[in-house]
Amino acid sequence: MELPKLILASGSPRRSEILGSVGWQFDKHVADVDETPLEGESPETYVVRLAREKSTAVAGHYPGSIVLGADTTVVIDGTIVGKPEDAEDAARMIRDLSGRWHDVVTGVALTRSGEGKDRVVSGIQTTGVKFREMKDREIEFLVRHGEPMDKAGAYAVQAQAALFIEEIRGDYWNVVGLPVSLVYELVKRF
Repeated sequence: MELPKLILASGSPRRSEILGSVGWQFDKHVADVDETPLEGESPETYVVRLAREKSTAVAGHYPGSIVLGADTTVVIDGTIVGKPEDAEDAARMIRDLSGRWHDVVTGVALTRSGEGKDRVVSGIQTTGVKFREMKDREIEFLVRHGEPMDKAGAYAVQAQAALFIEEIRGDYWNVVGLPVSLVYELVKRF
């Protein structure tokens, strides 16, 4: 079996690591799209819309190639939890997640441009994550050592946050940053 080469429309080091770990060949071309949620937009619609915008924004530069766009957010009580603005915001986010379940929701889109039109397929992956109850000193530790600033929900499951995660329901790789099995299923549609 041979996996087709992809163009990754993302600057995420985690997405690159995941694709590389399964042997997927790819080039990177970071998409420049506005990631502001639209008023009244559900988390699921939001991540799929951004994934599609990222993949289509880059596809025109690579006619015939398959361009992968993805967007991940953390959702608690139906509310999108983005990336923290500063350490205080990261601590607030982690405190909100402490002792509770939340969802990690990723939209994935693949676009192939050619012959005057784009072909786009997309999908969504949701994974439940439960943090155990955390003390203030543990939250401070995670903010200080967990590199929360560029991560939705202010944590990385594959790093220090693993100390505090009680349970995961669903695709672990989705929580890391890319549900690679969903990517594979979408690629097969081409």
